Amino acid sequence: MFIRIGNVRLLIAVGAAVMAWFIFGRDALGAWWLLVPVVAFVALVIWHERVIKRRTLAERAIRLYDRGLARIKDAWAGSGDTGEAYRNADHVYAEDLDVFGKGSLFELISTVRTEAGERTLATWLLTPAPLETALARQEAVRELSGRLDLREDVALLGDDIRSRVNADELERWGTGAAVTFPAFFRPATMVLAIIGLTLLVLKLASVLPLWPLLVILGIDFSIIFGSRHQVAAINSSVETAAHDLSLLSVMIGRLEREQFASPYLRQLHRALQTDGLPASRRIGHLQRWMELLDSSDHVVMRILGPLLLWKQQIAAALEAWRQLNGLRVGAWVHALAELEALSSLATLAFERPQWTFPELDSSAGALFEASALQHPLMASSVSVANDVKLGVPLRLLVVSGSNMSGKSTLLRAMGLNTVLAWCGAPVAAANLRISPLLVGASIRVTDSLQDNRSRFFAEISRLRQIVELTRSGEPVLFLLDELLSGTNSHDRLIGAAGVVRVLLKANSIKAGNTLRGGPASDAPSEPSAASLPRSIGLLTTHDLALTQMEQELGAAMANVHFEDRIINGTVEFDYKLKPGVVTHSNALELMRSIGLDI
Repeated sequence: MFIRIGNVRLLIAVGAAVMAWFIFGRDALGAWWLLVPVVAFVALVIWHERVIKRRTLAERAIRLYDRGLARIKDAWAGSGDTGEAYRNADHVYAEDLDVFGKGSLFELISTVRTEAGERTLATWLLTPAPLETALARQEAVRELSGRLDLREDVALLGDDIRSRVNADELERWGTGAAVTFPAFFRPATMVLAIIGLTLLVLKLASVLPLWPLLVILGIDFSIIFGSRHQVAAINSSVETAAHDLSLLSVMIGRLEREQFASPYLRQLHRALQTDGLPASRRIGHLQRWMELLDSSDHVVMRILGPLLLWKQQIAAALEAWRQLNGLRVGAWVHALAELEALSSLATLAFERPQWTFPELDSSAGALFEASALQHPLMASSVSVANDVKLGVPLRLLVVSGSNMSGKSTLLRAMGLNTVLAWCGAPVAAANLRISPLLVGASIRVTDSLQDNRSRFFAEISRLRQIVELTRSGEPVLFLLDELLSGTNSHDRLIGAAGVVRVLLKANSIKAGNTLRGGPASDAPSEPSAASLPRSIGLLTTHDLALTQMEQELGAAMANVHFEDRIINGTVEFDYKLKPGVVTHSNALELMRSIGLDI
Protein backbone atom coordinates (compact mmCIF):
# COMPACT_ATOMS: atom_id res chain seq x y z
CA MET A 1 0.00 0.00 0.00
CA PHE A 2 2.78 2.41 0.93
CA ILE A 3 4.55 1.92 -2.42
CA ARG A 4 1.32 1.97 -4.46
CA ILE A 5 0.22 5.28 -2.97
CA GLY A 6 3.67 6.72 -3.67
CA ASN A 7 3.46 5.62 -7.30
CA VAL A 8 -0.02 7.16 -7.69
CA ARG A 9 1.26 10.42 -6.20
CA LEU A 10 4.06 10.44 -8.75
CA LEU A 11 1.62 9.83 -11.63
CA ILE A 12 -0.65 12.63 -10.45
CA ALA A 13 2.31 15.01 -10.18
CA VAL A 14 3.39 14.14 -13.74
CA GLY A 15 -0.21 14.52 -14.96
CA ALA A 16 -0.47 17.92 -13.26
CA ALA A 17 2.74 19.04 -14.99
CA VAL A 18 1.38 17.95 -18.38
CA MET A 19 -1.93 19.67 -17.66
CA ALA A 20 -0.10 22.87 -16.67
CA TRP A 21 1.74 22.78 -20.00
CA PHE A 22 -1.58 22.56 -21.89
CA ILE A 23 -3.09 25.29 -19.73
CA PHE A 24 -0.25 27.84 -19.76
CA GLY A 25 1.66 26.76 -22.86
CA ARG A 26 -1.14 25.98 -25.31
CA ASP A 27 -4.00 27.77 -23.62
CA ALA A 28 -6.07 24.65 -24.31
CA LEU A 29 -7.71 24.32 -20.87
CA GLY A 30 -9.01 26.56 -18.13
CA ALA A 31 -6.70 27.08 -15.14
CA TRP A 32 -9.35 25.72 -12.77
CA TRP A 33 -8.67 22.20 -14.16
CA LEU A 34 -5.46 22.22 -12.09
CA LEU A 35 -7.59 22.01 -8.96
CA VAL A 36 -8.42 18.38 -9.78
CA PRO A 37 -4.84 16.96 -9.56
CA VAL A 38 -3.98 19.34 -6.71
CA VAL A 39 -6.93 18.16 -4.57
CA ALA A 40 -6.20 14.53 -5.46
CA PHE A 41 -2.52 14.97 -4.59
CA VAL A 42 -3.30 16.58 -1.20
CA ALA A 43 -5.77 13.80 -0.37
CA LEU A 44 -3.15 11.19 -1.23
CA VAL A 45 -0.56 12.97 0.93
CA ILE A 46 -2.92 12.81 3.92
CA TRP A 47 -3.69 9.14 3.22
CA HIS A 48 0.00 8.41 2.74
CA GLU A 49 0.87 9.98 6.09
CA ARG A 50 -1.67 7.76 7.85
CA VAL A 51 -0.30 4.67 6.12
CA ILE A 52 3.25 5.69 7.10
CA LYS A 53 2.15 6.16 10.72
CA ARG A 54 0.46 2.74 10.80
CA ARG A 55 3.51 1.12 9.22
CA THR A 56 5.84 2.85 11.69
CA LEU A 57 3.74 1.65 14.64
CA ALA A 58 3.69 -1.88 13.21
CA GLU A 59 7.48 -1.86 12.78
CA ARG A 60 7.92 -0.54 16.32
CA ALA A 61 5.56 -3.21 17.66
CA ILE A 62 7.57 -5.88 15.86
CA ARG A 63 10.78 -4.60 17.46
CA LEU A 64 9.05 -4.45 20.86
CA TYR A 65 7.91 -8.05 20.71
CA ASP A 66 11.15 -9.25 19.16
CA ARG A 67 12.94 -7.88 22.22
CA GLY A 68 10.36 -9.48 24.50
CA LEU A 69 10.83 -12.84 22.81
CA ALA A 70 14.60 -12.43 23.07
CA ARG A 71 14.27 -11.90 26.81
CA ILE A 72 12.03 -14.94 27.15
CA LYS A 73 14.52 -17.01 25.14
CA ASP A 74 17.40 -15.59 27.23
CA ALA A 75 19.00 -14.08 24.12
CA TRP A 76 18.60 -10.46 25.18
CA ALA A 77 22.15 -9.44 26.17
CA GLY A 78 23.41 -6.58 24.01
CA SER A 79 20.02 -5.71 22.50
CA GLY A 80 18.70 -3.19 25.03
CA ASP A 81 19.58 -0.13 27.07
CA THR A 82 22.59 -0.96 29.22
CA GLY A 83 22.37 2.05 31.57
CA GLU A 84 26.05 2.89 31.05
CA ALA A 85 25.45 6.44 32.25
CA TYR A 86 24.73 5.14 35.76
CA ARG A 87 27.82 2.96 36.19
CA ASN A 88 29.90 3.89 39.22
CA ALA A 89 32.98 1.86 40.10
CA ASP A 90 32.84 3.17 43.68
CA HIS A 91 29.30 1.95 44.35
CA VAL A 92 29.26 -0.71 47.05
CA TYR A 93 27.73 -3.40 44.81
CA ALA A 94 26.70 -2.14 41.34
CA GLU A 95 29.83 -3.15 39.42
CA ASP A 96 30.32 -6.41 41.29
CA LEU A 97 26.76 -7.58 40.62
CA ASP A 98 26.47 -6.42 36.97
CA VAL A 99 23.67 -3.97 37.68
CA PHE A 100 24.64 -1.89 34.61
CA GLY A 101 26.42 -2.68 31.36
CA LYS A 102 25.98 -5.25 28.61
CA GLY A 103 24.10 -8.30 29.89
CA SER A 104 23.21 -6.42 33.08
CA LEU A 105 20.17 -6.37 35.34
CA PHE A 106 19.25 -2.92 34.01
CA GLU A 107 19.35 -4.15 30.40
CA LEU A 108 17.13 -7.12 31.28
CA ILE A 109 14.54 -4.96 33.02
CA SER A 110 14.45 -1.58 31.29
CA THR A 111 11.67 -0.82 28.82
CA VAL A 112 11.49 2.90 29.67
CA ARG A 113 11.33 5.59 26.99
CA THR A 114 12.17 8.74 28.94
CA GLU A 115 15.35 9.83 30.67
CA ALA A 116 13.33 10.47 33.82
CA GLY A 117 12.04 6.89 33.79
CA GLU A 118 15.54 5.56 33.13
CA ARG A 119 16.96 7.54 36.04
CA THR A 120 14.15 6.38 38.34
CA LEU A 121 14.69 2.71 37.51
CA ALA A 122 18.46 3.07 37.98
CA THR A 123 17.91 4.73 41.37
CA TRP A 124 15.63 1.90 42.47
CA LEU A 125 18.29 -0.67 41.56
CA LEU A 126 20.97 1.25 43.46
CA THR A 127 18.99 2.05 46.62
CA PRO A 128 16.77 -0.39 48.55
CA ALA A 129 13.30 0.95 49.23
CA PRO A 130 11.73 1.14 52.71
CA LEU A 131 9.47 -1.79 53.51
CA GLU A 132 6.16 0.02 52.94
CA THR A 133 7.36 1.38 49.58
CA ALA A 134 8.62 -2.01 48.41
CA LEU A 135 5.30 -3.63 49.35
CA ALA A 136 3.38 -0.90 47.49
CA ARG A 137 5.53 -1.43 44.41
CA GLN A 138 4.95 -5.18 44.57
CA GLU A 139 1.20 -4.65 44.50
CA ALA A 140 1.49 -2.16 41.64
CA VAL A 141 3.76 -4.46 39.63
CA ARG A 142 1.31 -7.35 40.05
CA GLU A 143 -1.49 -5.18 38.69
CA LEU A 144 0.50 -3.79 35.76
CA SER A 145 1.83 -7.21 34.77
CA GLY A 146 -1.69 -8.07 33.62
CA ARG A 147 -2.22 -4.75 31.77
CA LEU A 148 -0.64 -5.87 28.50
CA ASP A 149 -2.54 -3.36 26.34
CA LEU A 150 -1.52 -0.44 28.57
CA ARG A 151 2.14 -1.44 28.61
CA GLU A 152 2.09 -1.90 24.84
CA ASP A 153 0.52 1.53 24.28
CA VAL A 154 3.07 3.25 26.53
CA ALA A 155 5.87 1.51 24.60
CA LEU A 156 4.49 2.43 21.16
CA LEU A 157 2.86 5.86 21.45
CA GLY A 158 4.55 9.00 20.16
CA ASP A 159 7.77 9.41 18.25
CA ASP A 160 10.25 6.55 18.08
CA ILE A 161 12.82 8.47 20.14
CA ARG A 162 13.80 8.59 23.79
CA SER A 163 12.66 11.72 25.58
CA ARG A 164 15.64 13.41 27.23
CA VAL A 165 13.56 15.51 29.62
CA ASN A 166 15.32 15.80 32.96
CA ALA A 167 12.64 15.79 35.66
CA ASP A 168 14.80 17.61 38.21
CA GLU A 169 15.73 20.41 35.78
CA LEU A 170 12.11 20.78 34.69
CA GLU A 171 11.01 20.98 38.31
CA ARG A 172 13.66 23.60 39.12
CA TRP A 173 12.54 25.61 36.10
CA GLY A 174 8.89 25.32 37.08
CA THR A 175 9.46 26.49 40.63
CA GLY A 176 12.00 29.21 39.85
CA ALA A 177 11.60 32.90 40.59
CA ALA A 178 8.97 34.71 38.55
CA VAL A 179 10.01 36.89 35.60
CA THR A 180 7.60 39.82 35.40
CA PHE A 181 6.34 41.84 32.45
CA PRO A 182 3.99 44.84 32.50
CA ALA A 183 0.31 43.81 32.45
CA PHE A 184 -0.16 45.25 28.94
CA PHE A 185 2.96 43.54 27.50
CA ARG A 186 1.35 40.50 25.83
CA PRO A 187 -1.65 42.28 24.22
CA ALA A 188 0.55 45.19 23.18
CA THR A 189 3.15 42.98 21.47
CA MET A 190 0.42 41.06 19.67
CA VAL A 191 -1.26 44.24 18.40
CA LEU A 192 2.07 45.70 17.29
CA ALA A 193 2.90 42.48 15.43
CA ILE A 194 -0.42 42.56 13.54
CA ILE A 195 0.00 46.26 12.69
CA GLY A 196 3.61 45.75 11.60
CA LEU A 197 2.78 42.78 9.36
CA THR A 198 -0.14 44.69 7.82
CA LEU A 199 2.03 47.74 7.11
CA LEU A 200 4.70 45.52 5.51
CA VAL A 201 2.14 43.97 3.14
CA LEU A 202 0.71 47.39 2.24
CA LYS A 203 4.21 48.76 1.63
CA LEU A 204 5.09 45.83 -0.64
CA ALA A 205 1.81 46.44 -2.50
CA SER A 206 2.81 50.13 -2.89
CA VAL A 207 -0.33 51.22 -1.05
CA LEU A 208 1.50 53.04 1.78
CA PRO A 209 4.83 54.84 2.06
CA LEU A 210 7.71 53.45 4.14
CA TRP A 211 7.59 55.81 7.12
CA PRO A 212 4.61 54.17 9.00
CA LEU A 213 6.48 50.86 8.91
CA LEU A 214 9.64 52.55 10.20
CA VAL A 215 7.68 54.09 13.09
CA ILE A 216 6.36 50.65 14.13
CA LEU A 217 9.86 49.17 13.84
CA GLY A 218 11.18 51.93 16.09
CA ILE A 219 8.58 51.07 18.73
CA ASP A 220 9.38 47.35 18.30
CA PHE A 221 13.10 47.85 18.82
CA SER A 222 12.49 49.93 21.93
CA ILE A 223 10.40 47.05 23.35
CA ILE A 224 13.07 44.54 22.34
CA PHE A 225 15.75 46.57 24.09
CA GLY A 226 13.68 47.20 27.20
CA SER A 227 12.71 43.53 27.69
CA ARG A 228 16.01 41.96 26.60
CA HIS A 229 17.01 40.74 30.07
CA GLN A 230 13.65 39.11 30.86
CA VAL A 231 13.42 37.47 27.42
CA ALA A 232 16.99 36.15 27.60
CA ALA A 233 16.44 34.73 31.10
CA ILE A 234 13.20 32.98 30.11
CA ASN A 235 14.41 31.55 26.81
CA SER A 236 17.75 30.29 28.15
CA SER A 237 16.20 28.56 31.17
CA VAL A 238 13.38 26.92 29.23
CA GLU A 239 15.70 25.65 26.49
CA THR A 240 17.66 23.78 29.17
CA ALA A 241 14.68 22.29 30.94
CA ALA A 242 11.77 21.86 28.51
CA HIS A 243 12.66 19.86 25.43
CA ASP A 244 11.48 16.55 23.90
CA LEU A 245 8.06 17.08 25.45
CA SER A 246 5.86 15.52 22.75
CA LEU A 247 6.45 11.96 23.96
CA LEU A 248 5.61 12.95 27.54
CA SER A 249 2.36 14.50 26.39
CA VAL A 250 1.06 11.41 24.58
CA MET A 251 2.24 9.01 27.30
CA ILE A 252 0.60 11.02 30.07
CA GLY A 253 -2.52 11.33 27.91
CA ARG A 254 -2.74 7.54 27.67
CA LEU A 255 -2.27 7.09 31.42
CA GLU A 256 -4.88 9.75 32.21
CA ARG A 257 -7.53 7.51 30.64
CA GLU A 258 -6.61 4.49 32.77
CA GLN A 259 -8.16 3.40 36.06
CA PHE A 260 -6.06 1.61 38.71
CA ALA A 261 -6.82 -0.50 41.78
CA SER A 262 -3.56 -0.52 43.78
CA PRO A 263 -3.09 2.48 46.13
CA TYR A 264 0.38 3.26 44.76
CA LEU A 265 -0.82 3.42 41.15
CA ARG A 266 -3.84 5.48 42.17
CA GLN A 267 -1.57 7.90 43.99
CA LEU A 268 0.62 8.32 40.89
CA HIS A 269 -2.48 8.65 38.72
CA ARG A 270 -3.80 11.43 40.97
CA ALA A 271 -0.52 13.30 40.47
CA LEU A 272 -1.44 13.55 36.77
CA GLN A 273 -4.87 15.05 37.52
CA THR A 274 -5.45 18.79 37.22
CA ASP A 275 -8.43 21.07 37.47
CA GLY A 276 -9.71 21.91 34.05
CA LEU A 277 -7.33 21.10 31.22
CA PRO A 278 -5.58 17.69 31.58
CA ALA A 279 -1.83 17.55 32.23
CA SER A 280 -1.22 16.02 28.79
CA ARG A 281 -2.89 18.98 27.07
CA ARG A 282 -0.98 21.46 29.21
CA ILE A 283 2.35 19.81 28.36
CA GLY A 284 1.24 19.75 24.72
CA HIS A 285 0.77 23.53 24.86
CA LEU A 286 4.26 23.94 26.31
CA GLN A 287 5.64 21.73 23.54
CA ARG A 288 4.04 23.93 20.86
CA TRP A 289 5.50 27.08 22.42
CA MET A 290 8.90 25.37 22.44
CA GLU A 291 8.53 24.52 18.75
CA LEU A 292 7.72 28.17 18.02
CA LEU A 293 10.79 29.22 20.02
CA ASP A 294 12.94 26.82 18.00
CA SER A 295 11.59 28.36 14.80
CA SER A 296 13.27 31.63 15.78
CA ASP A 297 16.46 30.32 14.18
CA HIS A 298 14.82 29.94 10.77
CA VAL A 299 16.09 32.45 8.21
CA VAL A 300 12.58 33.86 7.61
CA MET A 301 12.00 34.44 11.31
CA ARG A 302 15.42 36.03 11.68
CA ILE A 303 14.22 38.64 9.19
CA LEU A 304 10.63 39.02 10.35
CA GLY A 305 11.22 38.31 14.05
CA PRO A 306 11.82 41.92 15.17
CA LEU A 307 8.74 43.13 13.28
CA LEU A 308 6.58 40.40 14.83
CA LEU A 309 8.24 40.69 18.26
CA TRP A 310 8.48 36.93 17.91
CA LYS A 311 10.82 36.05 20.81
CA GLN A 312 9.15 38.57 23.08
CA GLN A 313 5.68 37.14 22.53
CA ILE A 314 6.92 33.57 23.01
CA ALA A 315 8.87 34.44 26.16
CA ALA A 316 5.81 36.10 27.69
CA ALA A 317 3.66 33.07 26.79
CA LEU A 318 6.20 30.64 28.24
CA GLU A 319 6.38 32.60 31.48
CA ALA A 320 2.58 32.70 31.68
CA TRP A 321 2.51 28.91 31.22
CA ARG A 322 5.13 28.48 33.93
CA GLN A 323 3.25 30.68 36.39
CA LEU A 324 0.11 28.59 35.82
CA ASN A 325 1.65 25.10 35.72
CA GLY A 326 5.22 25.31 37.00
CA LEU A 327 4.53 24.03 40.51
CA ARG A 328 2.97 20.86 39.08
CA VAL A 329 5.10 20.02 36.05
CA GLY A 330 7.82 18.33 38.10
CA ALA A 331 5.25 16.12 39.83
CA TRP A 332 3.81 15.12 36.42
CA VAL A 333 7.17 14.03 35.09
CA HIS A 334 8.15 12.23 38.32
CA ALA A 335 4.82 10.37 38.34
CA LEU A 336 5.30 9.31 34.71
CA ALA A 337 8.88 8.22 35.50
CA GLU A 338 7.71 6.00 38.37
CA LEU A 339 4.94 4.54 36.25
CA GLU A 340 7.51 3.72 33.56
CA ALA A 341 9.80 2.05 36.08
CA LEU A 342 6.88 0.05 37.50
CA SER A 343 5.90 -0.94 33.97
CA SER A 344 9.43 -2.24 33.37
CA LEU A 345 9.22 -4.38 36.51
CA ALA A 346 5.76 -5.54 35.46
CA THR A 347 7.10 -6.61 32.07
CA LEU A 348 9.76 -8.62 33.89
CA ALA A 349 7.07 -10.30 36.01
CA PHE A 350 4.96 -11.04 32.92
CA GLU A 351 7.88 -12.54 30.98
CA ARG A 352 9.20 -14.51 33.97
CA PRO A 353 6.06 -16.21 35.37
CA GLN A 354 8.23 -18.82 37.12
CA TRP A 355 9.74 -16.11 39.32
CA THR A 356 8.03 -15.24 42.60
CA PHE A 357 7.48 -12.14 44.68
CA PRO A 358 9.53 -12.36 47.88
CA GLU A 359 8.21 -12.21 51.41
CA LEU A 360 9.55 -8.97 52.85
CA ASP A 361 10.06 -9.32 56.60
CA SER A 362 11.33 -6.54 58.87
CA SER A 363 10.88 -8.46 62.12
CA ALA A 364 13.78 -10.90 62.06
CA GLY A 365 16.97 -8.84 61.85
CA ALA A 366 19.26 -9.71 58.95
CA LEU A 367 17.57 -12.59 57.13
CA PHE A 368 17.92 -14.37 53.77
CA GLU A 369 16.05 -17.63 53.28
CA ALA A 370 15.76 -18.84 49.69
CA SER A 371 14.73 -22.09 48.07
CA ALA A 372 15.65 -22.88 44.45
CA LEU A 373 17.60 -19.61 44.17
CA GLN A 374 18.95 -18.85 40.67
CA HIS A 375 21.09 -16.20 39.02
CA PRO A 376 18.55 -13.81 37.42
CA LEU A 377 20.83 -12.97 34.47
CA MET A 378 21.45 -16.58 33.50
CA ALA A 379 19.15 -18.68 31.34
CA SER A 380 16.94 -20.81 33.57
CA SER A 381 17.80 -23.82 31.41
CA VAL A 382 21.45 -23.68 32.48
CA SER A 383 21.23 -21.98 35.88
CA VAL A 384 21.37 -24.51 38.74
CA ALA A 385 19.12 -23.67 41.69
CA ASN A 386 20.39 -23.81 45.28
CA ASP A 387 18.87 -23.31 48.71
CA VAL A 388 20.46 -20.72 51.01
CA LYS A 389 19.49 -19.86 54.58
CA LEU A 390 21.11 -17.15 56.69
CA GLY A 391 19.81 -15.45 59.80
CA VAL A 392 19.46 -17.01 63.23
CA PRO A 393 21.72 -18.62 64.29
CA LEU A 394 23.67 -19.11 61.04
CA ARG A 395 25.15 -15.79 59.88
CA LEU A 396 28.12 -16.74 57.72
CA LEU A 397 28.69 -19.30 54.98
CA VAL A 398 32.29 -19.93 53.97
CA VAL A 399 32.15 -21.35 50.44
CA SER A 400 35.09 -23.39 49.20
CA GLY A 401 35.40 -25.09 45.86
CA SER A 402 37.32 -25.48 42.67
CA ASN A 403 37.78 -22.83 40.02
CA MET A 404 34.64 -22.19 37.91
CA SER A 405 32.55 -24.36 40.25
CA GLY A 406 29.92 -21.67 40.93
CA LYS A 407 31.12 -19.74 43.98
CA SER A 408 31.01 -16.25 42.46
CA THR A 409 27.76 -17.07 40.66
CA LEU A 410 26.13 -17.88 44.00
CA LEU A 411 27.28 -14.56 45.45
CA ARG A 412 25.86 -12.63 42.51
CA ALA A 413 22.61 -14.62 42.61
CA MET A 414 22.10 -13.62 46.25
CA GLY A 415 23.06 -10.00 45.66
CA LEU A 416 20.95 -9.47 42.53
CA ASN A 417 17.88 -11.14 44.00
CA THR A 418 18.22 -8.91 47.07
CA VAL A 419 18.34 -5.86 44.78
CA LEU A 420 15.24 -7.11 42.92
CA ALA A 421 13.37 -7.84 46.15
CA TRP A 422 13.85 -4.36 47.57
CA CYS A 423 12.98 -2.48 44.41
CA GLY A 424 9.60 -4.24 44.34
CA ALA A 425 10.28 -6.83 41.64
CA PRO A 426 9.87 -10.60 41.50
CA VAL A 427 12.95 -12.72 42.19
CA ALA A 428 14.54 -15.77 40.55
CA ALA A 429 13.64 -18.25 43.28
CA ALA A 430 10.86 -20.62 44.22
CA ASN A 431 10.58 -18.79 47.55
CA LEU A 432 12.49 -15.99 49.20
CA ARG A 433 11.98 -14.61 52.70
CA ILE A 434 14.19 -11.59 53.16
CA SER A 435 14.66 -8.72 55.58
CA PRO A 436 15.61 -5.16 54.64
CA LEU A 437 19.27 -5.53 53.68
CA LEU A 438 21.99 -3.14 52.59
CA VAL A 439 24.18 -5.05 50.13
CA GLY A 440 27.97 -4.78 50.17
CA ALA A 441 29.98 -6.79 47.64
CA SER A 442 33.66 -7.32 46.95
CA ILE A 443 33.65 -9.63 43.93
CA ARG A 444 35.13 -7.81 40.99
CA VAL A 445 37.50 -5.28 42.54
CA THR A 446 40.31 -4.22 40.18
CA ASP A 447 43.28 -1.90 40.20
CA SER A 448 43.18 1.53 38.59
CA LEU A 449 46.11 3.08 36.75
CA GLN A 450 44.31 6.42 36.48
CA ASP A 451 43.65 6.59 40.23
CA ASN A 452 47.06 5.07 41.09
CA ARG A 453 45.40 2.27 43.10
CA SER A 454 46.60 -1.32 43.38
CA ARG A 455 44.12 -4.18 43.45
CA PHE A 456 44.82 -4.74 47.12
CA PHE A 457 44.20 -1.08 47.96
CA ALA A 458 40.99 -1.10 45.92
CA GLU A 459 39.84 -4.21 47.77
CA ILE A 460 40.50 -2.91 51.26
CA SER A 461 38.79 0.36 50.31
CA ARG A 462 35.71 -1.63 49.36
CA LEU A 463 35.93 -3.61 52.61
CA ARG A 464 35.95 -0.34 54.51
CA GLN A 465 32.73 0.66 52.70
CA ILE A 466 31.11 -2.63 53.71
CA VAL A 467 32.23 -2.27 57.35
CA GLU A 468 30.74 1.24 57.36
CA LEU A 469 27.43 -0.26 56.21
CA THR A 470 27.36 -2.46 59.31
CA ARG A 471 27.74 0.66 61.45
CA SER A 472 24.73 2.35 59.87
CA GLY A 473 22.28 0.55 62.15
CA GLU A 474 20.64 -1.28 59.21
CA PRO A 475 20.90 -5.03 58.43
CA VAL A 476 23.67 -5.85 55.94
CA LEU A 477 24.32 -8.65 53.47
CA PHE A 478 28.06 -8.88 52.68
CA LEU A 479 29.33 -10.89 49.71
CA LEU A 480 33.10 -11.41 49.67
CA ASP A 481 34.86 -13.31 46.91
CA GLU A 482 38.43 -14.55 47.51
CA LEU A 483 38.98 -12.09 50.32
CA LEU A 484 42.36 -10.26 50.27
CA SER A 485 43.69 -12.38 47.40
CA GLY A 486 45.98 -9.51 46.45
CA THR A 487 48.41 -10.15 49.31
CA ASN A 488 50.50 -13.05 50.70
CA SER A 489 48.90 -16.08 52.31
CA HIS A 490 50.02 -15.22 55.87
CA ASP A 491 48.60 -11.69 55.81
CA ARG A 492 45.53 -12.91 53.92
CA LEU A 493 44.62 -15.40 56.62
CA ILE A 494 45.04 -12.93 59.48
CA GLY A 495 43.38 -10.07 57.61
CA ALA A 496 40.44 -12.09 56.29
CA ALA A 497 39.70 -13.57 59.70
CA GLY A 498 39.87 -10.10 61.23
CA VAL A 499 37.47 -8.62 58.64
CA VAL A 500 34.98 -11.43 59.24
CA ARG A 501 35.09 -10.83 62.99
CA VAL A 502 34.49 -7.11 62.50
CA LEU A 503 31.53 -7.78 60.19
CA LEU A 504 29.95 -10.35 62.47
CA LYS A 505 30.46 -8.60 65.78
CA ALA A 506 28.14 -5.74 64.79
CA ASN A 507 25.69 -5.29 67.63
CA SER A 508 22.39 -7.12 67.39
CA ILE A 509 19.47 -4.95 66.41
CA LYS A 510 16.15 -4.59 68.12
CA ALA A 511 13.20 -6.37 66.60
CA GLY A 512 11.31 -4.05 64.31
CA ASN A 513 7.61 -4.13 63.52
CA THR A 514 6.25 -7.37 62.19
CA LEU A 515 4.91 -5.98 58.93
CA ARG A 516 5.53 -8.47 56.12
CA GLY A 517 4.73 -8.81 52.49
CA GLY A 518 4.72 -11.50 49.86
CA PRO A 519 3.40 -15.05 50.15
CA ALA A 520 2.10 -16.40 53.43
CA SER A 521 4.75 -18.06 55.61
CA ASP A 522 4.85 -20.84 58.18
CA ALA A 523 7.87 -19.22 59.82
CA PRO A 524 8.68 -20.12 63.43
CA SER A 525 8.03 -17.69 66.25
CA GLU A 526 10.15 -14.58 66.33
CA PRO A 527 13.47 -14.67 68.20
CA SER A 528 14.16 -12.25 71.02
CA ALA A 529 15.54 -8.82 70.19
CA ALA A 530 18.95 -9.71 71.60
CA SER A 531 19.36 -12.56 69.09
CA LEU A 532 18.60 -10.65 65.93
CA PRO A 533 21.74 -10.38 63.76
CA ARG A 534 22.70 -7.14 62.05
CA SER A 535 24.94 -8.65 59.37
CA ILE A 536 24.95 -11.88 57.40
CA GLY A 537 26.98 -12.94 54.42
CA LEU A 538 29.02 -15.28 52.27
CA LEU A 539 32.77 -15.61 51.94
CA THR A 540 34.31 -17.67 49.13
CA THR A 541 37.86 -18.91 49.44
CA HIS A 542 40.53 -21.19 48.04
CA ASP A 543 42.46 -20.86 51.30
CA LEU A 544 41.11 -23.76 53.35
CA ALA A 545 42.70 -22.33 56.49
CA LEU A 546 39.79 -19.87 56.62
CA THR A 547 37.38 -22.78 56.97
CA GLN A 548 38.81 -23.36 60.44
CA MET A 549 36.98 -20.27 61.71
CA GLU A 550 34.01 -22.58 62.26
CA GLN A 551 35.70 -23.72 65.48
CA GLU A 552 35.72 -20.12 66.75
CA LEU A 553 32.32 -18.95 65.50
CA GLY A 554 30.36 -22.09 66.26
CA ALA A 555 26.73 -22.09 65.07
CA ALA A 556 27.13 -18.62 63.55
CA MET A 557 29.25 -20.10 60.71
CA ALA A 558 29.03 -23.10 58.43
CA ASN A 559 31.31 -24.46 55.72
CA VAL A 560 29.76 -25.30 52.37
CA HIS A 561 31.35 -26.13 49.05
CA PHE A 562 30.97 -26.77 45.35
CA GLU A 563 32.75 -29.78 43.91
CA ASP A 564 33.71 -31.18 40.53
CA ARG A 565 34.65 -34.47 38.97
CA ILE A 566 37.41 -35.34 36.52
CA ILE A 567 36.02 -37.64 33.84
CA ASN A 568 38.36 -38.74 31.01
CA GLY A 569 40.54 -35.70 31.62
CA THR A 570 37.57 -33.31 31.50
CA VAL A 571 36.43 -31.29 34.51
CA GLU A 572 32.67 -31.46 35.09
CA PHE A 573 30.63 -29.42 37.57
CA ASP A 574 27.18 -29.94 39.03
CA TYR A 575 27.02 -26.43 40.62
CA LYS A 576 25.13 -27.81 43.65
CA LEU A 577 25.92 -26.38 47.06
CA LYS A 578 26.93 -29.08 49.56
CA PRO A 579 27.79 -28.98 53.27
CA GLY A 580 31.37 -29.18 54.46
CA VAL A 581 34.77 -28.23 53.05
CA VAL A 582 35.91 -29.12 49.53
CA THR A 583 38.43 -31.95 49.55
CA HIS A 584 40.33 -31.34 46.31
CA SER A 585 41.31 -28.70 43.73
CA ASN A 586 41.05 -28.73 39.96
CA ALA A 587 43.66 -26.05 39.24
CA LEU A 588 46.30 -28.42 37.88
CA GLU A 589 43.79 -30.34 35.80
CA LEU A 590 42.48 -27.10 34.29
CA MET A 591 46.00 -26.00 33.41
CA ARG A 592 46.70 -29.34 31.74
CA SER A 593 43.37 -29.29 29.89
CA ILE A 594 44.40 -26.14 27.98
CA GLY A 595 47.79 -27.53 27.03
CA LEU A 596 50.07 -26.36 29.84
CA ASP A 597 52.51 -29.28 30.39
CA ILE A 598 52.98 -29.33 34.16
